[in-house]
Amino acid sequence: MRKTNFDLDVLRTFVTGMELGNFAKASERLGRSTSAVSAQLKKLEEQAGTPIFRKSGRGLALTDAGETMLAYSRRLLELNDEAVAAIQSVELEGWVRLGLQEDFGETVLPEVLGRFARAHPKVRIEARVVRNAELIERVTTGKLDLALAWSNGNATAHCEMVGEVPMLWVGPASGPQGWTVESGEPLPLASLEAPCLLRTAAIDALDRANIPWRLSFVSPSLGGLWAATAAGLGITIRTPLGLPAKVKPVSPDAAGLPALPSLGLMMHRAEADPDAATARLSSIVLQAAQEALAGLSPQPMLMRA
Repeated sequence: MRKTNFDLDVLRTFVTGMELGNFAKASERLGRSTSAVSAQLKKLEEQAGTPIFRKSGRGLALTDAGETMLAYSRRLLELNDEAVAAIQSVELEGWVRLGLQEDFGETVLPEVLGRFARAHPKVRIEARVVRNAELIERVTTGKLDLALAWSNGNATAHCEMVGEVPMLWVGPASGPQGWTVESGEPLPLASLEAPCLLRTAAIDALDRANIPWRLSFVSPSLGGLWAATAAGLGITIRTPLGLPAKVKPVSPDAAGLPALPSLGLMMHRAEADPDAATARLSSIVLQAAQEALAGLSPQPMLMRA
C-alpha cells in the first residue's frame, strides 16, 4: 500500500487559515491568491482521503477528521520549524529576557522554553513572570527584550496585537459560588492589588449594572487569588487562560452578573529590529500564544475556499 506524505506547505496554509479564522486573511499573510489556497485545501482533502470541512451556515467548519488533522498539522509544522531553526541557526547564542503575565506562567512558558531550548541550546533565557504594569515598564526601559501582556489601551513603541481573550466571572469549583443578585447583598469581589486591568473591568461592569460590591479579598499574586476564590471568599474576574481545576467560570445569567468585554493580548518588543535570538524567541512565543487562544473556543466558521 502506497503511503501518503502530507505536503507541509499545504498544512501551513490550513493551520494559518484556522488560526486567523478566515482563509482570505490566510492568503494575504502567506502571499497567495485565494484560488491557490482553494487548490491547496482541495489537495489536503484528497491526501486525507476524507472530508476535512463541512458546510455550516454560510461558511465551513471542521469535521471530526478535520479536527484531528488540525492537531497533527500543528505538531508536524512545529517539528519542521524546530528542525529548520536548529539546522540553520546552530551558532545562535546570547541572552534573551522574556516577560509574561502570571496567567501564562504555567501554560505557555514551559512549552516556549522547551521548544526554544531544543533548537537553540546555547541561548540563555531570563524569564520574568510578573504583573502587567511591571511588564510594560520593563520593556519600555529596556529591562526586558520581549513581553506578552494584556492591553491597557496604550501601545509601546514596538508592539503587535496577538488576539482578544474573553473575560469571565470565576468562582469556586466545589459547590455554588454563594452569591446572586437576588440576595440584595453586595457582591464579594476577590481581586489582585491595584493597578489591575481586570479588577478595573470588573468594577466598571458592576457599577454600570448598578450592582453593589465590596472587596472581600485582595492578593499581590495570582496564586493567592486562586486560593481565596476556591475557598469561597469571593468572586473574581479572569480569562479562560490558565484557570486551575479548583475554580470554574460563573454563569452571568444564573448569578445576575453583567456581561464582560474581551481583553486584548499584546506582544511588546524593546527594539524594532531585535537580534536573531530575540527574534526567534518572539516567533515561538507568538505561535504558542496564538495556539492557546485558538483552543479557548470551538473552531470559527471559515470562508468558502
